[in-house]
Amino acid sequence: MLFSTAHCQGTMCNPSRISLLWGRRPSSTGFYDNHYPVENEPAFLKSHTSLPAYFAANGYKTLTVGKIFHNGTLGQSQVDGPRPGQWRNGADQPIHRDRQWHRIWDFGPQDYDESKFVDHIVASWAVKELGKDHGAPFFLATGFYRPHVPFFPPKRIYDALPDIQRPPVDPNDWDDIPNAADLLTRRNPKIPTHDWMLQQDRWDLAVRAYLGCIRWTDEQIGRLLEALDAGPHADDTIIVLFSDHGYHLGEKQRWSKFSLWERTTRVPLIISVPDGLTGTSGKPVELLSIYPTLVDLCGLPPNPQLEGVSLRPLLENPNAAWPHVAISTLGQGNHAIRDERWRYIRYAGGGEELYDHRNDPNEWKNLAAGNPEPEHAAVIASLSRHLPETNVPQRGKAGPAGVAPD
Repeated sequence: MLFSTAHCQGTMCNPSRISLLWGRRPSSTGFYDNHYPVENEPAFLKSHTSLPAYFAANGYKTLTVGKIFHNGTLGQSQVDGPRPGQWRNGADQPIHRDRQWHRIWDFGPQDYDESKFVDHIVASWAVKELGKDHGAPFFLATGFYRPHVPFFPPKRIYDALPDIQRPPVDPNDWDDIPNAADLLTRRNPKIPTHDWMLQQDRWDLAVRAYLGCIRWTDEQIGRLLEALDAGPHADDTIIVLFSDHGYHLGEKQRWSKFSLWERTTRVPLIISVPDGLTGTSGKPVELLSIYPTLVDLCGLPPNPQLEGVSLRPLLENPNAAWPHVAISTLGQGNHAIRDERWRYIRYAGGGEELYDHRNDPNEWKNLAAGNPEPEHAAVIASLSRHLPETNVPQRGKAGPAGVAPD
């Protein structure tokens, strides 16, 4: 089994990893942000079994390399590769020295030996492991750092990118967005404002650097796939490729993640099963489903603690009936509900948003503003039934929403 992160719908930022790796929603665990490490709660670690630990308990050799857990692997895998957790390369050189912004909010090409880039080191270790006969079924989790900030791709890739196309932006987008959204997502003193990016003429530079990071990560994923095909496990390995969050590159006049809109919460999710079907599905799914899906596909005993649902029905028939929605959470009591057509957001501080993705894929018209039309009120009532009933308090000391760009 090859389990890899790269850049579905998911919970936000590093809590998405907590939800995925322990199979529980942040509203059930109280881990809403990345300011309070899971290792601070030994009782939680003792009573919950992470995804790699569950496979280890069921006869798998487990290996983890790179950024899977935010602060390292926490001893959850039997074998730990290099560069665990939130690790950055000392060879990277600052590009934009505007010190009013967070020190890792930077972007631009880096010109040094590509074999010394963090993700190249991570991929090289995983490539070697894929060539081995491990003597038992194995679970390999490979966590790539980019396109995480700072957006530092190799100069070779940055220079080779075609002309940049900016994402569309509506200057009046915020006119019908509730104040609760502004308080939760917009006021971030450690990330540049959209106006500043325009005034400094850095929009295209940042987008180019971000896309360069994605291209660089794609190359590392390609190295893994080539190694898998050339090794002894090509015919019996499940591959899962996903990301933990998206990113605003000017959309909604933002430069960050930390929101409940589509641009931040929709991420790639690709699952390859030996002899499986080829195709895509437009059904709304969650990163929370990865844990139960792998347990299901590998024939392991179900873990009764898991809150996600297996995606096996969609892997066997992409058009299968799917009664589920995707739920994203950012802080206690703030949730987004996504079905095939609609996104509904409710904030703990008051305020709602509703977007029709069939007619408004950029989420520019909030249909919940003012007095919603009867048909939209009915949609809101229907989607509201999926809001989590439990919203446990934040564990430890909560960090300010949207401030830390990592």
